[in-house]
Amino acid sequence: MYASQFADRLETRPFARNMIGTFAELVRATGNVRVADVGCGPGHITAMLAELGLDAIGFDLSPGMVDRARRDRPGLRFDEARMEALPVEDGALGGVLAHYSMIHTPPGVLPALLAEQARVLGPGGLLLVSFFGTEGTEPVRFDHKVTPAYSWPVDRLAELVTGAGFVTVARLLHDPASERGFLDAHLLARLPLR
Repeated sequence: MYASQFADRLETRPFARNMIGTFAELVRATGNVRVADVGCGPGHITAMLAELGLDAIGFDLSPGMVDRARRDRPGLRFDEARMEALPVEDGALGGVLAHYSMIHTPPGVLPALLAEQARVLGPGGLLLVSFFGTEGTEPVRFDHKVTPAYSWPVDRLAELVTGAGFVTVARLLHDPASERGFLDAHLLARLPLR
């Protein structure tokens, strides 16, 4: 099953685990520990965020994923929602995490989706986007298990994140994550304090 394939994947991904830990530490430092795990799938990272001291809620488009997350982690909150229309009030969150969930967003739609993440974050709020990195200057479309996906040049995705009002805090690009040879990439950004 698709969800089972990724539920324990972080155990073998030390770089991703540590980026999430850094994200959690920086969010805690803002004083606003409310975070959204957008595209949460089976809820394993939502649970990790809660273990790291954050008040985490998981959002996913798939009712099946939300049902599974609720069943497997009854002490946490999961809701069905689209990343580009989160049921969260303006400026309410200290952080948004998108762990390989924005990869399915067509390039032309991504700026609006990033603007939505900025909308729900308070001043100084953090965004961590994990994705498949690629060389070149443009995203590369590829077939994925569920729906088409895109790998992104880190600089190009960073430009879009900056265009949504964020300041890049850190970038991490490391060993191939797939048989296609894409790199694992993580981009950590923060909204200005205003």
